[in-house]
Amino acid sequence: MSLHLDLAARIDDTFGAHLETPVEVKLDALIARLDNGAILEARIAAADAYAIAWVWGEAELRIDTAPLHRELDSFPNHLHAADGSLQRDPLTRCGAEPWDNLRAVIEAVLADPLLAASTGATP
Repeated sequence: MSLHLDLAARIDDTFGAHLETPVEVKLDALIARLDNGAILEARIAAADAYAIAWVWGEAELRIDTAPLHRELDSFPNHLHAADGSLQRDPLTRCGAEPWDNLRAVIEAVLADPLLAASTGATP
């Protein structure tokens, strides 16, 4: 079974009560529409190569592992916050099991879509 199909099934099983629709599996991504209005798109190639993005209203956030920001203590993973700033990744760990990282992001987005508590942002 492909990684995205497996992850989609795990999202449905774990977070089904918080999904507006079943998880959509695309060629290289999966999309989850959460009951708090957030839409999450995950592109996971490997435990150390992923991008998990979500929108909530007009806010857009993304965690990814593009190895560009060595100044961050979470390098290579980092957060593109809603205010446009680049920050350390407060949720995922590069090299962890993909499900562990994805689950952590979904739990956080359900609780606080802007990650205000994790990043110090003001809603």
